[in-house]
Amino acid sequence: MRFVINDTDIETDIDPRTSLLDLLREQIGLTGTKKGCNQGACGACTVLVDGERILSCLALAVQYEGRQVTTVEGLADQAGLHPLQKAFIEHDGFQCGYCTPGQLCSAIGMAAELQRGLPSHVTGDLSAMAIRATREELAERMSGNLCRCGAHNGIIDAIDEVFGERRGQQGYDAEMPEKVA
Repeated sequence: MRFVINDTDIETDIDPRTSLLDLLREQIGLTGTKKGCNQGACGACTVLVDGERILSCLALAVQYEGRQVTTVEGLADQAGLHPLQKAFIEHDGFQCGYCTPGQLCSAIGMAAELQRGLPSHVTGDLSAMAIRATREELAERMSGNLCRCGAHNGIIDAIDEVFGERRGQQGYDAEMPEKVA
């Protein structure tokens, strides 16, 4: 089977019952994506597939053959860390770091959902042309990613700085960062 992971073509033989998470960690050696609950409840295993966030522990790898998979290892580029990774450092958006890869991938996927106008449970005006990326909106959209250490406020602060209403206030571009996959 052929996979495109972090812009690299990878050919491998796998059991069709292998989860995408196990393919990434055990067969390809990309251990940034974490196995938390292995039941889709914590978000530690979140990766991007064609720019959309998915829980890799619940996904069979065969479903994503030939599609673009981006893990935390693929967020940085030759120029350096992704702006969200920098913001996580600035805002202490991690303690133990276990949930951080899933939080980062989820936030980038969430920002794309906002750009596409997909509402959340707390979106006030479902007919609005654009959804305001308020702190409440960001927190709701990230509620599927758990941080057991208590870094939640720093995580939301970092996401708010890069994708929310505070975007551009800490030296970041006012435009949404383009690097997703």
